[in-house]
Amino acid sequence: MQPRNMSMSGVVDLAALKAASEAKAKAEQARAQRQDAGTAPAASPLVIEVTEATFESDVLQRSAEVPVVISFWADQAEQSKQLNAVLERLTGEYRGRFVLATAEVYANQTLFQQFGVQGVPAVFAVLAGQAMPLFQGAAPEDQITEVLDQLISVAEERFGIIGPEVDPGEAAQAQAAPPPRPATPQELALSAAHEALDAGDLGGAIQAYKNVLSDEPANVEAKLGLAQAELLRRVQGADPKAVREAAANAPGDVAAQLAAADLELVGGHVEDAFGRLVDAVRRTAGEDRETVRLRLLELFEVIGPDDPRVVTARTALARVLF
Repeated sequence: MQPRNMSMSGVVDLAALKAASEAKAKAEQARAQRQDAGTAPAASPLVIEVTEATFESDVLQRSAEVPVVISFWADQAEQSKQLNAVLERLTGEYRGRFVLATAEVYANQTLFQQFGVQGVPAVFAVLAGQAMPLFQGAAPEDQITEVLDQLISVAEERFGIIGPEVDPGEAAQAQAAPPPRPATPQELALSAAHEALDAGDLGGAIQAYKNVLSDEPANVEAKLGLAQAELLRRVQGADPKAVREAAANAPGDVAAQLAAADLELVGGHVEDAFGRLVDAVRRTAGEDRETVRLRLLELFEVIGPDDPRVVTARTALARVLF
């Protein structure tokens, strides 16, 4: 996926005068208290795993003293885990100028919906209790650091928030993360499949995911990876204009509708893709209907079964079928 909203546009509108004033007052009060006590800020984790229960204390309250970057991720979305690894490393390089809060979407559906997340990976920031989008999708590290620099600048200039410089080693000790366990053969096979997908080797990725599923048919991550790889292979080399025109000119052509839905999904128009195929199910019968139904279920897997758009489309499909 290409990065979207890779800018700090809109931050000025979010940084209302009242909120900025309150944030500055809180930050100055906290600094004054530390100075009076003659103490430096205590080392605290630079990376935290946030939940709906801890969001207020870990994110909202903390955002009055340091920019909080929230990364929404999912276990079956390899890009989101790779992005988290980059952001975690950058927290050390920035030495506490921002902290990272990671939120697993399936375990935090309320946060997922409140932030209006469209897919993962998705990265937001919270300053003085105000949320703002940073970017969605994978992105080169130089673009990520550019956005972080802008975030830190906005935090200081408009809110008076300056994250206290900390020693990454001390913060890591405070975090006390357990050592990673060795990867299982199945996880290594999945990792190889993900690497093939990220490298654009769609044929190799498809075969690798099928190999995993042959040993473990219920592996959710492999099912998702296979669906993504097959989707990307179907749209590879397609002429978007020609595909759209073919679908518009032949509403009853199942192949044309399937091709158009694939392109819509890859382009981020998820509701349009689902709606097109639900309509195609309504208009067809027999083998054609079953072909469209199965493709729609496959696209549900790409987006994720708990995504609200999938839930809505499943309901619409059920109405058509029954």
